[in-house]
Amino acid sequence: MGSVYHGNEKAADAFLHETDIPIFRWDVADEAACRDGLAKVESELGAVSLLVNNAGITRDGMFHRMTWAQWRDVLATNLDSMFTMTRAVIEGMRERGFGRIINISSINGQKGQVGQVNYSAAKAGVIGFTKALAQENAGRGITVNAVCPGYVDTEMVGAVPQEVRAKIIASIPTGRLGLPEEIAEAVAFLASPGAAFCTGSVLTVNGGQYIANG
Repeated sequence: MGSVYHGNEKAADAFLHETDIPIFRWDVADEAACRDGLAKVESELGAVSLLVNNAGITRDGMFHRMTWAQWRDVLATNLDSMFTMTRAVIEGMRERGFGRIINISSINGQKGQVGQVNYSAAKAGVIGFTKALAQENAGRGITVNAVCPGYVDTEMVGAVPQEVRAKIIASIPTGRLGLPEEIAEAVAFLASPGAAFCTGSVLTVNGGQYIANG
């Protein structure tokens, strides 16, 4: 088992110290870096049978004022990474007849969000990617599923102004932000033997803020 990060070296070091899980650093928007990085992972840790695509950034702004850089940065990290990371491991999974791919989308990929046309488009794309790839690989022992978290108490949400956070929490029927551990439990289920018949699914974990049928 290994974990990939790009920006927050302090958090990555703390994760390594706490878990002893090996960490690797590269930009998931860079196809060559992903190919080379995953080759290194497999040489050190063995074949990749479980891939969790969890990269995500925001560059928020109203679309009529959005720059090409704001659009492209978000699409590159949040959607292009589905290709760059998955393409590098899918052939091996198909050859071995087993794989678990879990993609982290978002509530805003399901319902959209003002000021996040770029982010919502990318995360909606993750859902389409998941459903199509699941159909292509179901006969090869590979499941492909998505998790759509709502607003979770993470560094990204922590950067939101307090008055905006208060409005977000007020819109969540459970009356609180989600916990990272709750998202991790959903991912763990989809990676488990008990989820072997689940593929192409979209699991919402959002405290009832948005009820979706997938």
